Amino acid sequence: MGDAHYGFTAGDSIVITGAGSGIGRATALQAARQGLSVGVWDLNPAGVDETIQAIIALGGTAHGEVADVSDAAAVHAAMERTARALGPISFLHNNAGPPSTAQLDFGDAVRICVGSVQSVTEAWVPYAPQSGAAMVVTASVAGNLVGTANAWYSASKAGLMGYVRHLAAHRAGEFRSNGVAPGMTNTPRLAGFATSEMGERILERIPLHRMGEADDIAAATLFLLSPAASYINGVFLPVDGGWTVTQ
Repeated sequence: MGDAHYGFTAGDSIVITGAGSGIGRATALQAARQGLSVGVWDLNPAGVDETIQAIIALGGTAHGEVADVSDAAAVHAAMERTARALGPISFLHNNAGPPSTAQLDFGDAVRICVGSVQSVTEAWVPYAPQSGAAMVVTASVAGNLVGTANAWYSASKAGLMGYVRHLAAHRAGEFRSNGVAPGMTNTPRLAGFATSEMGERILERIPLHRMGEADDIAAATLFLLSPAASYINGVFLPVDGGWTVTQ
């Protein structure tokens, strides 16, 4: 995929949670190609290191944090260290979260998934510039039209959409808020899924007849964060090959 130019200012900074693999890593690498300095956050130390090394190989600047986004104190400390390393943080990609296949208690899962996004967002705001700041959440088509086998996943993704709408309506003076809603995406979490019986059934219902790639989601995320989307606020952008229009 070629890199579009969205009008970012070289040297501005972004924090990406869940940047050790998949969509988060793809966003980190595309952000580095746009000239952004990247705060790479993930629970997996090896994933953090691998993403940072890939950014350095592109000639970019990165700072890593092994961060549990469900721990508010750890989040605030990690954000402070990131801002010390990278300066003001113009952009935030709230991407971290458990996979839809995880067997989690409903209440715990919603608290972790939605609460962690609120915690990271509030930790970020003091380090954001007074103008031009933006935040994007990775939600899911499971938050609006496509159900999943796990109730907590659909409920938490819908909760994220509600939180973003609240921010867009009431915090727009500080930053813009939007979300991306990936469909079936080819990441390590779904390795082999496309060739499974269920995967093949789903692919038949996707008008583009393929899974999304992490770079597809990353490109949409960076567009929504960028100055090119400066009048877009409170939107959830499905990146699903048209899957939701077939539901």
